[in-house]
Amino acid sequence: MGSRLLDAVSVPAFNLAQRFIMRRTDARAEALGARVGMLAFRADKKHRNRTIQNLELAFPEWTDAHRLETAKGVFRHFGRMWVQFMRTPSRTPESIQAATEVIGLEHVETAEAEGKGILLVTGHFGNWEMMGHWVASTGRKLTVVQRDANQSGINDRLLKLREAAGLEVMSRGAAARGILVRLRRKEAVGLLIDQNAGDAFVPFFGKPCGTVTGPAVISTRTQAPIIPGYAIRISPGKCRIEFFPPVQATPGEDPNESIMTAINANLEAMIRRYPEQWLWMHDRWKSARQAGML
Repeated sequence: MGSRLLDAVSVPAFNLAQRFIMRRTDARAEALGARVGMLAFRADKKHRNRTIQNLELAFPEWTDAHRLETAKGVFRHFGRMWVQFMRTPSRTPESIQAATEVIGLEHVETAEAEGKGILLVTGHFGNWEMMGHWVASTGRKLTVVQRDANQSGINDRLLKLREAAGLEVMSRGAAARGILVRLRRKEAVGLLIDQNAGDAFVPFFGKPCGTVTGPAVISTRTQAPIIPGYAIRISPGKCRIEFFPPVQATPGEDPNESIMTAINANLEAMIRRYPEQWLWMHDRWKSARQAGML
């Protein structure tokens, strides 16, 4: 009963907000999103403090003032990205490509030529949704793995937005078999790899960090190349996608841990370039802290 009541309130509110945002330009929508982000910064003490604490862990050399301003920028950024995601139905393949600069596409094309499918890994960084939209806009088949929202009504709305961009969506809870099927079809699968986990503890910003090993396990089993990619927000409605060479295991080391260490290092390097564009409010080091590693 509680879930149905929440859906009865939240879904109409979601739809109303989306209609309002769809009538705005990219610049006006993102300005609104930034203001909403700052409201969240002031109101959400838990995630505000977690953001600042994570920035202190990752950048101990920064001043408190620098960390505070970056934390505000993080909330503004994710407010902007939320409204951009809600504007998905307003985009066409042509408008997506016109708004996107792409670097390193040759790494994707080389991986495609191997004929083993691709594991496209990224994080909650920049405008990761737009990267999926761009891949789909080129006519490529991309399946993304998502964590289902707690509310079924909102989850349905998010699913429809992703499908409207030409993506196929799989629930994270039952994705392993589906990923293998799509790789056998020589398709690409998009994975977000930057959530707290307990599979392995490998470095991230110089600290042990609980990290998933699924992408490495699947790649080792199938020989599907792992291509890191990120969509950096450049200006309202525009981004630059950067693809990197396939991640390789380090000879003589555990292949799963060495692959995930390399992926973490790749993501860390990107975050250091654009610290305001990563999800610092997530408790990324929770498992490591609970295990007494921090």
